[in-house]
Amino acid sequence: MKKTLMAFALLAAGGFAAPAMAADCAITVEGNDQMQFNVKSIEVPKSCKNYTVTLKHVGKMPKSSMGHNLVLTTAADATATAADGMKAGAAADYVKAGDTRVLAHTKVIGGGESTQVVIDVAKLKAGTDYTYFCSFPGHSFIMKGTLKLGA
Repeated sequence: MKKTLMAFALLAAGGFAAPAMAADCAITVEGNDQMQFNVKSIEVPKSCKNYTVTLKHVGKMPKSSMGHNLVLTTAADATATAADGMKAGAAADYVKAGDTRVLAHTKVIGGGESTQVVIDVAKLKAGTDYTYFCSFPGHSFIMKGTLKLGA
């Protein structure tokens, strides 16, 4: 009887809620027709093996005129990577082929579409500043945010 009461007390107190405390290894970032991301900062729990970013274009404009993608680099590499991405063109989703500075990226999407990218958390280093941005021409200066490896 005592063991049953103790087990019930632990359950009631959340003692067996460990799975609910697991790290959240995913996020959704929205881009709109005003060239804005709704998330300006992402902290990736280091307990995650992979971290999934879903990019959702909540605007109405087509990808040919207001396309968005999400490209992840170190903060130091962001500007040069964006410039090289613009030169790569639409067929390459504005990401230079084989660019080792790009840690992860999505395809370019238009209004109403969504896409995902999975980041290998082992590639992220504590204390390193990362930037994610949209590499569609002219967007990277406005559509950007920071990413860091958390606890």
